[in-house]
Amino acid sequence: MRISTKGRYAVRMMLDLATNDSGEPIRLKDVARRQGISEKYLEQIISILNKAGFVRSIRGPAGGYNLSKAPAAYTVGMILRLTEGSLSPVECADTDNVICAREDNCAARHLWQILNDAINNVVDHVTLEDLLNWQNTQGNDYNI
Repeated sequence: MRISTKGRYAVRMMLDLATNDSGEPIRLKDVARRQGISEKYLEQIISILNKAGFVRSIRGPAGGYNLSKAPAAYTVGMILRLTEGSLSPVECADTDNVICAREDNCAARHLWQILNDAINNVVDHVTLEDLLNWQNTQGNDYNI
């Protein structure tokens, strides 16, 4: 499984919003500058995050974006599933219980399910607050 730039940038953007939260709206161009990501690409991602209610948009000359909830309320899994869809390494291990004609005799399916469970266990137990804490422990020079 490989996380696309959309998923990685969404996590970076949410972390940037959490890191720079002063109560004032954060301009997208400031996030783009700090993260070294195209503002146009961030506009596409922020639209997804906004529609899902992960961020709130403040319009006007002093407008921008803020997280809708506290960083502890967002898991990395929530952000990645929103932008990436399923995180399952193979279709038959997806949580939607995809029926496979080989599932009764497929030893590999058990492996895929273990891998799927491991991925979900990690991304569903790491929050933006955890990332903030890790970032603060390592200083402000962070990469995701």
